[in-house]
Amino acid sequence: MDLSNAIWRKSRRSGSSGGNCVEVADNLLNVVAVRDSKDPAGPALTFSPAAWRTFVTRLAEPV
Repeated sequence: MDLSNAIWRKSRRSGSSGGNCVEVADNLLNVVAVRDSKDPAGPALTFSPAAWRTFVTRLAEPV
């Protein structure tokens, strides 16, 4: 999958120390990409927008 036009943004929960950071690109057509900010040339996971919304919604639910 071509992610060359992805606009990556860090999670708001990421700290400024450069530790465990996740970046998300949601500007692509029919896909949301996720990668490790420490390895920007490494692999990225891709999800359908619906699957990504479900994932984020479930994360916000109380346990």
